[in-house]
Amino acid sequence: MSDQPLDEDEPKPRKSKKRRPFWQELPILIAVALVLTFLIQTFLARVFVIPSASMEQTLHGCPGCYGDRVLVDKLVYTFGEPEVGEVVVFKRPATWNRPEFTSSRSDKVVVSWLESIGGLFGLAAPDEDDVVKRIAAVGGQTIKCCDEQNRVLVDGKPLDEPYIFWDTSIGDPKQAQFGPITVPRGMLFVMGDNRNNSGDSRSQGGGGGNGLVPVDNVIGKVRAIILPPSRWQGVGDHNSQALSAPAWQTGIPAGLGIAAAWPTLWLGRRVRTLVRPR
Repeated sequence: MSDQPLDEDEPKPRKSKKRRPFWQELPILIAVALVLTFLIQTFLARVFVIPSASMEQTLHGCPGCYGDRVLVDKLVYTFGEPEVGEVVVFKRPATWNRPEFTSSRSDKVVVSWLESIGGLFGLAAPDEDDVVKRIAAVGGQTIKCCDEQNRVLVDGKPLDEPYIFWDTSIGDPKQAQFGPITVPRGMLFVMGDNRNNSGDSRSQGGGGGNGLVPVDNVIGKVRAIILPPSRWQGVGDHNSQALSAPAWQTGIPAGLGIAAAWPTLWLGRRVRTLVRPR
């Protein structure tokens, strides 16, 4: 037996901590994904359901069909103003008297709660009356319809609108006359691409000033269609004056929260390991 005293300063071997099985970490992973997705959709981008046919065929929302899910950039107008040609989502102004759709939420409390959660993540139709339209004129511009070629005029110049869709079951492919209307600063004149089947600034609230949309009501700019997969595509502005989106914004996927949850959980585990007393 050795008489050499034990070195009390010598570090004791650390016991390796047993890693928890995946099924135990799964609830944490889901919670982190939900929190990250909520933060992303609150401050950066959100998925919206198109519930009406007013933006056909740019955005599908036809009755009885699976409405498009679109990614809306909520950050872009922090650094700039809405421009002519941009497709935007906004809260329906109090002066508008025609809702875009009627919510079909269940009367059952639990089912309605699940539908509300699904609506937040673009999995169910929303219960709020948010509207999607294309900007035709901004503050300071004068808009009217139409010239001899059935084109809308802004400041006396015709708009080039290749996105217009005519629902021939509604009537003839001809726009109703309106204006001229000078849009005040801080307001927008919006119209649907389904030009003769859209309740918009031309008719809402009786038209005129009641049909305009306050810029403060704008939630964000539609960047892309993300569902169904067969319709994955960007949503362009078709306007030479429109701001281009940075590549990092146009590439934000709807499942970013889920994608970021795992590395966030891994990073948190590493931090705990480093700061744990030895």
